[in-house]
Amino acid sequence: MNADVVIVGAGPAGIFTALEMLRKGSKKKIILVEQGTSVEKRSCPKNKTGKCMNCKPYCHITTGFSGAGAFSDGKLSLSYEVGGDLPNLIGEKLTQETIHYTDGIYLEFGADSHVEGIENGEEVKEIRKRAIRAGLKLVDCPIRHLGTEKAQDLYLAIEKELLKNGVEILFGYQCRNILLEGDTCLGVYAVKGEEEIQIRAAHTVIATGRRGAEWLESICAEHHITHEPGTVDIGVRVEVRNEVMEKVNEVLYESKLIGYPKPFKNKVRTFCQNPGGFVSQENYDNNLAVVNGHSYKELKSGNTNLAILCSHNFSYPFNQPIAYAQKVGELTNMLANGQILVQRFGDILDGKRTWEKELSQSNVRPTLPDAVAGDITAAMPYRAMTNIINFILAMDEVVPGFASTETLLYSPELKFYSNKVKMDTDFNTNVKGLHCLGDSSGWTRGLMMASVMGVLMGRKLCEAAQ
Repeated sequence: MNADVVIVGAGPAGIFTALEMLRKGSKKKIILVEQGTSVEKRSCPKNKTGKCMNCKPYCHITTGFSGAGAFSDGKLSLSYEVGGDLPNLIGEKLTQETIHYTDGIYLEFGADSHVEGIENGEEVKEIRKRAIRAGLKLVDCPIRHLGTEKAQDLYLAIEKELLKNGVEILFGYQCRNILLEGDTCLGVYAVKGEEEIQIRAAHTVIATGRRGAEWLESICAEHHITHEPGTVDIGVRVEVRNEVMEKVNEVLYESKLIGYPKPFKNKVRTFCQNPGGFVSQENYDNNLAVVNGHSYKELKSGNTNLAILCSHNFSYPFNQPIAYAQKVGELTNMLANGQILVQRFGDILDGKRTWEKELSQSNVRPTLPDAVAGDITAAMPYRAMTNIINFILAMDEVVPGFASTETLLYSPELKFYSNKVKMDTDFNTNVKGLHCLGDSSGWTRGLMMASVMGVLMGRKLCEAAQ
């Protein structure tokens, strides 16, 4: 099978690479390889069963057209300051200009025109003052909220647009390896069941998302693709009553706060805030269950959830941050019998586990009903746990009541951004014809920045010689 461009992974980076090529009038043959299914066939059985069924061969929340994006809260961060290190590679000006352009595409396909976090200037100043007193930094970032259910409709429209214009999408095919001759990539090997195919192409784009970060790391090691260990985030998903977060939700929608709490002074940040949202479970390879959060446009809960993440970097002699985070997750899963673990913040401070009866008597009722009450501190590394506790106490100065006894912490929340692939500003690796995009490349974090990287890649491929 031959193509001009083969794209591995139909998440935002891969999708927007193909879409931008079409928008620029490219006639090149594009093949998109996706391990999962089309948007319309993606469904989580938990909606009917009430509990995670640990679907095989992959989790429908994390795998399929649009990647984890279609089944997440669907928030587009509209500032270059949020979403990873891409501005360090291509510059802040180009990044912000491309965010604006990409946002316009999302609007064309049905995104809500309302932008959160651009009003209430005086109230934002007051929140910032409280953050400064607590030793935290408030990052200004306008947010366009797609909503989980609306995001699926939007990406379905993009999927149909690609198919209508001749992009060939191979659903159910897993990329096994890249095809190399000397120092040149000539395509990929893809498998579906017992069938294996070769897809030969002048340009190969790897955009496998967080779920494919470990696989890409192994490919880089096998074929000497220049890369370096990046950052991995280990943390918890925090859930409180909406009343506690009412002012911040109203003024900012999503409060992006960063701190460096004592004694370790590691970077700790909030991420993915979901007013009226729901805590959810996602499953990765090797039956690893991790926690996430969703926020719908219509369906609302009485709680707000957000992630608190502690950044970890390793270099020598240990340089496998993804493997480290996975071990933390596996140990937590073991304590919860393969499920997500939940504990009240007050119980952590009191040095005791949480019991199911205590959850049932609390004001904060879990929106992840099959989470198992227990002791997160028995699995979370001391350094990370200390950072999280001290950050939550600082957050309480910004949002009074955030560090209450009944505040819920779910674990593990893991973000695999490791393995930063070294590339030039045109996203060329040291292997000719090979490009790496999105969260799996280590350069982006989240929907918008991955989409931006795809747009820029699409433009470069249009400029490339036939």
